[in-house]
Amino acid sequence: MKMNKRLIALCLSAGLFATLPGVSLADVNIVPQDISGAPAVPQAALQQLNWTPVLQSRTQTTELASAGQPLDVAGITGPVAAYSVPANIGELTLTLTSEIKNNLAFVPNVLILDQNMTPSAYFPGSYFTYQAPGVMSADRLEGVMKLTPALGQQKIYVLVFTTPQDLRTTTTLLDPAKAYAKGVGNAVPDIPDPVARHATQGTLKLKVSTNSSSSILVGPLFGASSASPVTVGNTAAVVAPAAAAPAPAPVVKSEPMLNDTERYFNQAIKDAVARGDIDKALKLLNEAERLGSTSARTTFISSVKGKG
Repeated sequence: MKMNKRLIALCLSAGLFATLPGVSLADVNIVPQDISGAPAVPQAALQQLNWTPVLQSRTQTTELASAGQPLDVAGITGPVAAYSVPANIGELTLTLTSEIKNNLAFVPNVLILDQNMTPSAYFPGSYFTYQAPGVMSADRLEGVMKLTPALGQQKIYVLVFTTPQDLRTTTTLLDPAKAYAKGVGNAVPDIPDPVARHATQGTLKLKVSTNSSSSILVGPLFGASSASPVTVGNTAAVVAPAAAAPAPAPVVKSEPMLNDTERYFNQAIKDAVARGDIDKALKLLNEAERLGSTSARTTFISSVKGKG
């Protein structure tokens, strides 16, 4: 759906993959704002799930064998994990880890939903890459997701599941002897690596922290349109504003901005939108208006609509 119809902003910047350990840009080619590959989960099914709150700077551990929930939806196999994350604490970094035990691995797929349960981003299983064991960590699949909740939201939702396609593949691990040899600087032995089968069970760990370099905006750019309250599982009702106002513009200086400066900011905003870096474009907009720009907001809106 075009941005000029929904203005649902899921904006990817080049920094999205910078925190993926051991993975180069060439290894991962994923556009999280493209949710066309995600399973279609009915609103009624989402509202029946119990969404576990995850607090800032805390790690939530979920044993799917005992705490996973059933979700009878095409494209999803086995139990799922459902989390609610505070959306009013700033820009977020979500680190999801799936531990590999006994050569069995749960391949996570993540669907991010805004506070109205609208799908906003999709991270498929290939996003969560194998990480070799370290001094304080075991074999695992792991991915880092950076999100910027739109203003006015109280929480967003994180649905974790695996798929039939994931169950048909495997993950090659690093043999412990090779890991030890690499760690101490010895010659790496020429021995085969173990292979983990993919399963519907596993141990998930989700950590939520704040950051200042988010990549994906979750929710409408200028506040949500009219929406009904959403009640989900064991969480309280989430009430969207009846007619949410646009984000307030910064205080504008009384003296007008110089023409050259105005053109500079407008071009920078256009360039940022063209790259898909809406977070950067918004920061440029705020700075331009703080300095007295009268055209930056119009430039931003027209650029976003033109990109759609």
